[in-house]
Amino acid sequence: MKLVKAAAAFAMTFAMTFATARVSAADYPTPQQGEWIARDFKFHTGEVMKELKLHYTTIGDLKGKPVLVLHGTGGSAQSMLGAGFAGALFGPGQPLDATKYYIIIPDAIGAGQSSKPSDGLRAKFPKYNYDDMVTAQHLLIKDGLGIQHLRLVIGNSMGGMQTWMWAAKYPSYMDAAVPMASQPTPMASRNWMMRRMLLEAIKADPAYKNGDYTEQPPMLRIANVFFSIGTNGGSLRYQKIAATNAAADAFVDKALAAPMKADANDFLYQWSSSQDYDVSKDLDKIEAQVLVINSADDERNPPETGILNQAMKRVKNGRVYLIPASADTGGHGTTGGIARLYAEPLAELLATAPQRGM
Repeated sequence: MKLVKAAAAFAMTFAMTFATARVSAADYPTPQQGEWIARDFKFHTGEVMKELKLHYTTIGDLKGKPVLVLHGTGGSAQSMLGAGFAGALFGPGQPLDATKYYIIIPDAIGAGQSSKPSDGLRAKFPKYNYDDMVTAQHLLIKDGLGIQHLRLVIGNSMGGMQTWMWAAKYPSYMDAAVPMASQPTPMASRNWMMRRMLLEAIKADPAYKNGDYTEQPPMLRIANVFFSIGTNGGSLRYQKIAATNAAADAFVDKALAAPMKADANDFLYQWSSSQDYDVSKDLDKIEAQVLVINSADDERNPPETGILNQAMKRVKNGRVYLIPASADTGGHGTTGGIARLYAEPLAELLATAPQRGM
């Protein structure tokens, strides 16, 4: 396993705050929307849904090299189309140039326009986990779109964990895998503790009514802001933008006042789906070239624990690209919002990873 630290000078060259990344949108092809139905989909609980709707976004031509992009918890394909990510990767001459690659971004089960509790079943929706999500993604890619091999699977946060799962569960299906803001180790420690508290806070709100609420529980907004500040954003960045009590108060006030369209049941399902995540037992199965991209200030995946480095010893063709922490990185949110900080190693991976099945 190789550990590569991005030079501080490189990070500063593309310095920007996570919340207000100012990157002009690249001139990539207009995203197209699609929908596919997985019939009689069986969840890990044994529950079966006769019609599981899987919505997806594509960019580029089907003749291009296929790339699967996976979003984070609470996001959707739309959350991967911002200037800080798509604007730095999908344009002409950029690492995932959509004139050369066929980019597929599914809405995960429970998110975006794919089937989710708020469609009508509410708390009676089948309990899903990451394995169900990855299984559904594989069905969409293979049976729905007819793609038998991927050049790359890349994902951020939840999408990063699912990228690990793709590499272990379907080892011959892709040439390269780029899990970001993630680790292949069990969902545990502070990462799960904070998720657990997030879930408990919403369920304890009397307005939740065991999922049969008539209005969104007030604790949904408060718990979400609390969790976000505690596990995202970067310590150095927060010190930069909220160095006084007044500035910190203003930040919280703005966060609490921001529009929130999330549904409480959808939200609870999304965050609880990570509980049994653990790829560590299957790392020896991975065949793809793996480039892990994490930020040194990632609150949910702190590098100082050493567990990622230990796990990487079992990945045959893997290395880690660690983005140095600075006042301009965004902690756990760095990789999803500032793609220019790792465009160079991503391009290098795509230029060197052997094509195995295309």
